[in-house]
Amino acid sequence: MTFEFNEKKNQQLKNIKAGLIDFVSGSLGGIALVYVGQPLDTIKVKMQTFPSMYKGMVNCFLQTLKTDGIMNGLYAGTIPALVANVAENSVLFAAYGGCQKIISNILGVQKIQDLTSIQNAWAGFFAAFFSSLTLCPTELIKCKLQAIKEVQIESESSISEKKIGPWGLTRQILKNQGMRGLFTGLSSTIAREMPGYFFFFGGYEVTRELLAKPNENRDDIGWQKTMIAGAVGGSILWLVIFPADVVKSRIQVKNLKTPPLIVMKDIVRNEGINSLYSGLKPTLIRTIPATATLFVTYEYTKRFMLNFFENN
Repeated sequence: MTFEFNEKKNQQLKNIKAGLIDFVSGSLGGIALVYVGQPLDTIKVKMQTFPSMYKGMVNCFLQTLKTDGIMNGLYAGTIPALVANVAENSVLFAAYGGCQKIISNILGVQKIQDLTSIQNAWAGFFAAFFSSLTLCPTELIKCKLQAIKEVQIESESSISEKKIGPWGLTRQILKNQGMRGLFTGLSSTIAREMPGYFFFFGGYEVTRELLAKPNENRDDIGWQKTMIAGAVGGSILWLVIFPADVVKSRIQVKNLKTPPLIVMKDIVRNEGINSLYSGLKPTLIRTIPATATLFVTYEYTKRFMLNFFENN
């Protein structure tokens, strides 16, 4: 009985340790992703929400740089973006590891390393539900700050409102709409995240398998190939979910109460189907280095921490 109790306790400690490693590795990956990709993410949000204001990606980039500069323009919303990505990726990768364990137990697979790419994709699908709950409020603030100038132009608001920061905006939303206001766009976030991360992790794992040499484990392909796999996974993610992301950005920035499907139909009817892909170019350009950095940071942080705990 004592032996079984100790075995159960040791397994619980291993699970906690594994969850902590995934959580920390995902957090550091999220930080790296923001600093690499934030300027083009700002351009993406502006073009998604106000496509008629800009002639294209370069025009939007130059106007933002000229009008607001680097920190207040291209890096607008960096603090909530950091909070959003650390929250999302820490929970995402921790939940991903947990979902991998659940799927391996259900299917009778001894080690999560032996899961197929499709099985890992399903783990990513279910993990994204949990990360959506942490992502929605922080990404709401980020998107509003990124497009605040365009909102003022459209509504002819006073310029003084432009100076509002993330904490002031959060307090404003809580005051006017309550806690529910911070979860504006939650349904469209979940609709975007769950199928998106099926393809994200599926694309990543399939690419790692294809890049591995015969008899080589996909965990040992090296940092260059890991970055390539991350870039492929990120690109597939955005190609699949971009229309849903456009709808989410519109709902959050303009504080719409209309259901996501109705918003999508209105965009297609009033602006054409191309508007559902407005901002795709800067997104893909941003995604390649950003998700490559995310995965290489995650994988090598995880490897370092596993070795550290094993040797101590």
